[in-house]
Amino acid sequence: MDDPSDEFSGYIMQLPDDCLLFIFQHLDCGSDRESFGLTCRRWLQIQNLNRRSLQFQCSFTMLNISSLSQNNAQISTFQLYRLLDRFPNLESLSLSGCTELPDSGLALLPLHGSKLLSLHLDCCFSITDNGLSSLASGCSSLVILSLYRCNVTDYGLEALSNSCLALEDLNLSYCSRISDYGVRAISENCRHLRAIRISYCRNLTGASFQGCSQTLTYLEADSCRLEPNGIRIILSGGGLEYLSVSNFTLCTRVDGPVAISVGFAAKLRVLNFRLSRTIGDDCIMAIAKGCPSLQEWNLAICHEVKIAGWESIASHCHNLKTLHVNRCRNLCDRGLQALKTGCKRLSVLYVTRCSQISVVALEIFKLARGNVEVKEEEIMCICPHGAFRF
Repeated sequence: MDDPSDEFSGYIMQLPDDCLLFIFQHLDCGSDRESFGLTCRRWLQIQNLNRRSLQFQCSFTMLNISSLSQNNAQISTFQLYRLLDRFPNLESLSLSGCTELPDSGLALLPLHGSKLLSLHLDCCFSITDNGLSSLASGCSSLVILSLYRCNVTDYGLEALSNSCLALEDLNLSYCSRISDYGVRAISENCRHLRAIRISYCRNLTGASFQGCSQTLTYLEADSCRLEPNGIRIILSGGGLEYLSVSNFTLCTRVDGPVAISVGFAAKLRVLNFRLSRTIGDDCIMAIAKGCPSLQEWNLAICHEVKIAGWESIASHCHNLKTLHVNRCRNLCDRGLQALKTGCKRLSVLYVTRCSQISVVALEIFKLARGNVEVKEEEIMCICPHGAFRF
């Protein structure tokens, strides 16, 4: 007697590809989706056509556990070719950590990865402007690109800006060879730019954001040599909600950080000044008055903020919910008293190792402001969740 299961499997194999694809797309369990392609070559092909993301074990940009492929620490151009040919509908690809991948690897993407929306190239040290130009010419739909610690220059950024006009999120942190010229090309041509990281790019002054789009909402420029006019220009788009300029290395004059308060910062909600040891009361007072929407402010290790600064924050930051004052040498009992009576919407205060605050003053603050959670810990990153998609 024939086995009924054989007859059933025969019916399954007669289903057209679009029906099998419909079944695959409705598998909720990740292990079931991975096992789908083990049935036969036809089902494997359907699985491959439906794959949207790919990354490698060497990658430290974790996009999705199910997108992992390969166990080797590096990937060759030939291996990348085979994988791109196998998965023709990729939308997200991470090559982060492939430190030896040459430009010829990126030259494959216009032929096999033209549908890419997201690409991570963090620490791809062998990639140059030639590779970035090849990438830009054939992947014009890119929305998210991370070039963290890559050896690209302004010429590569210019080629990118001429082709990838839909770019929204860009990571240029530690790209030490770029200058205002290259970032200006991005700012002028990529009019949908919403988030950019330029931290530790020491050749940038901020002038490159002249005429930036109002869509620019999130910007990190930690340890950059921003100039006063550069800060004004960064804010000139009027849409910035998050700005991190921790550890000023050149902009130590009063008129630098004060520029944040001038005219264009009405939407600024989160501001990171951590490690900015030279920012004083004049800057704090101007920003407190000029940023009415400010909800979180990190002033950890800002040693020059004194009583006048703390009193101004208490009087003018009506929407402030979270304040970081860790290791502020000049926050004393009187400054804490001002914060106690002001900042009516304050809900979280991070405070540790403030040597001039007495135990009694801190306890009085806790009793008077029972609605404020006093946390004896230090937070390094205050970036809003979802701000950067890389």
